Amino acid sequence: MTEPKKHLMVVEDDPGLQSQLRWSFSDYEVLVAGNREDALAQLRRHEPPVITLDLGLPPDADGASEGLATLEQILSLAPDAKVIVVTGNSDHENAVKAIGLGAYDFYQKPIAPEILALIVNRAYHVYALETENRKLTRHKIGSPLPGLIAASAQMTKVCRTIERIASTNATTLLLGESGTGKELLARALHDLSARAKKRFVAINCAAIPETLLESELFGYEKGAFTGAHKQTIGKIESADAGTLFLDEVGDLPMAMQVKLLRFLQERVIERVGGRKEIPVDVRVVCATHQDLPALIQDGSFREDLYYRISEISIRIPSLRERDGDAVLLARAFLESFKEQQGLNRSLRGYSKDALTAISSYRWPGNVRELENKVKRAVIMADGRHVTAEDLELDIANNEPEMLNLRAVRDHAERHALQKALTLYDSNISRTAEVLGVSRPTLYDLMNKHGIK
Repeated sequence: MTEPKKHLMVVEDDPGLQSQLRWSFSDYEVLVAGNREDALAQLRRHEPPVITLDLGLPPDADGASEGLATLEQILSLAPDAKVIVVTGNSDHENAVKAIGLGAYDFYQKPIAPEILALIVNRAYHVYALETENRKLTRHKIGSPLPGLIAASAQMTKVCRTIERIASTNATTLLLGESGTGKELLARALHDLSARAKKRFVAINCAAIPETLLESELFGYEKGAFTGAHKQTIGKIESADAGTLFLDEVGDLPMAMQVKLLRFLQERVIERVGGRKEIPVDVRVVCATHQDLPALIQDGSFREDLYYRISEISIRIPSLRERDGDAVLLARAFLESFKEQQGLNRSLRGYSKDALTAISSYRWPGNVRELENKVKRAVIMADGRHVTAEDLELDIANNEPEMLNLRAVRDHAERHALQKALTLYDSNISRTAEVLGVSRPTLYDLMNKHGIK
């Protein structure tokens, strides 16, 4: 299969030059626009990475005001596009002005196709390199563990713990609110362990009726009950040599807690209706959003089981506790949903009010709520940027944190640093400017708070 042609937009009002440039760039899919309105329409529809722009456009064909206005609008809609302005002979002043506005390069008429082709090819190459670099940077900064997007100190600490214990067989308990990514971290434990090539088996203890839970976990023999027409292995046995993830373990009924405790102590199971003890080698990871010590006090959770499943306990912070991660995740979700089924590919990012709303909102539903909000916004957004209105965020009921004075100062300083670095994609110059400090001061503050 041949690769699709690269898009090149030519903004030129002279029909003769339009034909000449279309012929000269036969290797490109050339889009032609004769005025500002047509150029912006083509830009919104096709998003060409490289554009040649004649500054002498109607209604100011003899000047440059319309061309410069078109350039500003193009760059506001597509800031990464490479715009090559074409000026009249000896029109150095407007060429310099265009470069100051953000144009990539300029070329003076009369047009020599072979020279203009060199400039266009180089612009496309630079665009491709910058795009790839942004992808690599986002991947490097935002992925402390496979499949996990985070940059906050709170989640970095969790990720380091996961890395340290992954090689062990210690039964691990993941604690956190719903939607914080407990299963994702359980999978990371599996993927980083020596069991990675074996099965990762997950079961939600709250989603299976109590009457079916035993046979689901331990399996059953043929004839064990009505409808048991054949021998069937359970989730525990199917995870042999791999990892078993028991989500919402706090919802296990008392009878099942006893059976699970015996398995964890003896590492053998008996299928329902069977008498044979079957040894199983499996790493067990449990998770719950409930307060297990409180359940123990209520008599609804066994204390001995609690100590058995919590050889290592890891508390996963809520999204509102993760400095800067909400914006990082929102950007990743936006790119992901744009790629799925071609959803609203014209979106270029978030508006300033949306980024402020994402940072300020408390996210009671955590990462799952954020993911759902972004998915809906990608589908419903009309403009080039997702707005706070598209996200349907209500930030009126946020409550301020109550800390002592020193803690308030340190927390606010670190939060501002993390937020600014996230909002400006770790651009040191822009971050220092928005924070009102010099670059050396910014580096000192980053070192002070352990921000890479």
